[in-house]
Amino acid sequence: MNKENWVIETRHLVKRFGQVTALDDINIRIAAGEFVAIMGASGSGKTTLMNILTCLDTASDGKVILDGVDAAQLNEEQRQRFRAEKIGLVFQQFHLIPYLTALENVMLAQHYHSVTDEPSATAVLNQVGLAHRINHLPSQLSGGEQQRVCIARALVNRPPVIFADEPTGNLDETNERLILQLLTELNQQGRTIVMVTHNPELGKLAHRTIFLQHGKFLHEEQHIKQH
Repeated sequence: MNKENWVIETRHLVKRFGQVTALDDINIRIAAGEFVAIMGASGSGKTTLMNILTCLDTASDGKVILDGVDAAQLNEEQRQRFRAEKIGLVFQQFHLIPYLTALENVMLAQHYHSVTDEPSATAVLNQVGLAHRINHLPSQLSGGEQQRVCIARALVNRPPVIFADEPTGNLDETNERLILQLLTELNQQGRTIVMVTHNPELGKLAHRTIFLQHGKFLHEEQHIKQH
């Protein structure tokens, strides 16, 4: 896609918590269809940046343009709808409802659309390789399977951008590979992927890596993708 087609852009983004500046003059652009990793040590500001880009938090200063929309112009209800329609979220912690089946957990994400569509929820579970587990509770699923339910939940509303915050942090090596392969396949199908990670090996799977340090942009690296 044309690199002018930015789905995420920050201009002189600043985030303060009291006297502490968590993000200081962050200027990044992410194009539609890119796979971008955001890396940095603990306290570098990467999770704060992720929270702002997903409308879970707001900037103290500067601009955040998401899919052509100035995030500062959205009220809380509009931010919720924006998240529901434009963003898929995958966390290190699975955040699955323990008494709901895999299918019901995925259908829960359709709530903001006021429409529950069981066939589409079943289809995304099939897409992540869980067609045979749709009626299982989270406690009956492995960690890797639970994370795949989370990815299905992120996909069900067909958002253009998937944000993954340390998506393999709680997984063993085998399941880590499965989840990263799934994210890569989704990117190859045209979705924009933004992944926060502290693992340099995971970062190399992206088209490029943005490095933060002490709340500031440090540098970025381009990666040659191996297909």
